[in-house]
Amino acid sequence: MNNKITQEKLSKYFDVTSRAIAKVKINSEQKFDWKSKAEDFLDMANRYFSDAKHFSERGDIVTAFAALNYAHGWLDAGARLGLFDVDGDSELFTVD
Repeated sequence: MNNKITQEKLSKYFDVTSRAIAKVKINSEQKFDWKSKAEDFLDMANRYFSDAKHFSERGDIVTAFAALNYAHGWLDAGARLGLFDVDGDSELFTVD
């Protein structure tokens, strides 16, 4: 059971995220299937949400919390990009 955020776990997440930020390059403008991308973002959010439930049921609340944040991140990114209509809800999404 993992219910504590250890320095080791925090260091791991800092490492992964810092390497990801360093790797990102902005693409040139591309055309894509808007609906397909929106469905993909929503699918990823649902998968991480499901993972969070699984980890929570196993008592691994730290990983459950991380998975919930990933799920919401996919939803928030989709809303911010305009893939999702969130009716201007700036309480649940960073859309303003």
